[in-house]
Amino acid sequence: MREDSQGAAPLEDLDRALGVAFHDPGLREAALTHRSYAFENGLDVTNERLEFLGDSVLGLVVTDLAYRLYPGLPEGSLAKLRAAVVNMTSLADVSRALGVGRVVLLGKGEEQSGGRDKSSILADALEAIFGAVYMDRGLGVARELIERLFRPRMEAYARGEGDRDFKTLLQELASQELRAMPEYLIEEQGPDHEKVFTATVYLAGDRMGHGRGRSKKEAEQQAAREAYTHIIERAERAGP
Repeated sequence: MREDSQGAAPLEDLDRALGVAFHDPGLREAALTHRSYAFENGLDVTNERLEFLGDSVLGLVVTDLAYRLYPGLPEGSLAKLRAAVVNMTSLADVSRALGVGRVVLLGKGEEQSGGRDKSSILADALEAIFGAVYMDRGLGVARELIERLFRPRMEAYARGEGDRDFKTLLQELASQELRAMPEYLIEEQGPDHEKVFTATVYLAGDRMGHGRGRSKKEAEQQAAREAYTHIIERAERAGP
């Protein structure tokens, strides 16, 4: 087993972070073998096939979890939720937190160019790990792992954290759920150099959200976020 300069065993650290003990360590090694390493060392196995498999397992588990967690969410919003959770940036962030970059097998050129922190490499390796866990331990263990890693991100997104275009999201949701289009009432206060804008959004004549900001756009986004959250929560309470 490879060790770092501090004497720790990075692969064992990864197993602990994953909470998975591989029955077949060869699957784990394959999941960590980048094509640059395989090419330089004359190997036939890379992590690309496992990445292909893991991508499907990840998509299934996240889609199923979103479907069960948010029974009132329409198909279009479920798709946006999944896309926000399953993307290269998100996968790379999770991969970094697990320490995958320390143990991925890279060719010399990729190593020298900073490959251990490249988002594409880290994301692909994580998907390959999911594929390896599925092959080694089955869907149940893979599901538990993926839900533990990605459910907090899914819930944060559903709460409205992060950069999102709530005006567009609200428009799509209102069209699907209420058959109505949002209408914004804008007010402004203060001198030109210190203006404060307030926005109130109405749906079918009902006041649904309110926001304040230093620009009309900021105020409208805050109002749309409040309205969007209100509709989602109301749909969740109503159930399927």
